[in-house]
Amino acid sequence: MKIDNHFDIDAIGDDHVSASSETPLRKDAFELSNSEKIESIKEDVKQIMETLGLDLTDDSLKGTPNRVAKMFVNEIFGGLHPDNKPNASTFENKYKYGEMLVEKNITVYSTCEHHLLPIVGKAHVAYISKGTVVGLSKMNRIVDYYAKRPQVQERLTIQIVKELQEVLGTEDVACVMDAKHLCVNSRGIRDIASSTVTSEFGGKFKNKETRREFLDYIKLDTEF
Repeated sequence: MKIDNHFDIDAIGDDHVSASSETPLRKDAFELSNSEKIESIKEDVKQIMETLGLDLTDDSLKGTPNRVAKMFVNEIFGGLHPDNKPNASTFENKYKYGEMLVEKNITVYSTCEHHLLPIVGKAHVAYISKGTVVGLSKMNRIVDYYAKRPQVQERLTIQIVKELQEVLGTEDVACVMDAKHLCVNSRGIRDIASSTVTSEFGGKFKNKETRREFLDYIKLDTEF
């Protein structure tokens, strides 16, 4: 998306504008090793903290730049690197299960790409088999992989559906996500009660009756 100079960049960020369903990465994104990225980010974090006036000789603070750098590379942004993509093996649907399979209440921890603040919520994912099935834990791992990168919720929802469509060889995949954004809850408007709901429906889930069945499954009380 080309942004005209007269637009307010900060306002665009708050409105969750995103250029595409692909995470915007430079062509040289993986030329540096993880250890090289950690060393570079460590110095950047150190400079930020010093600019804020913090005393990095203090025992509580002196290890923070290194901890933050390792967290960025190895944890909360680990989904940027294709080597971390889960191997979602599929299996023949030998039991001929033909109804939708729903994995609900998948925990989502992501990071808003506009303020680098947490996005926390739940994803509900469903598919209808066209001959193959995927292990249940792999659905959670796919959600986690795409969540571990700077994100907007709309893109994250689409990426989950696209990945499962490719893995399963079917368009019949759906995802609904309900999440809180700390860029809204803890700064700006500071509305602690609001959450954001996004959805992506493919194939048969575009049908009103199938979509309604999926949404009804989400409402089921499954606490034990």
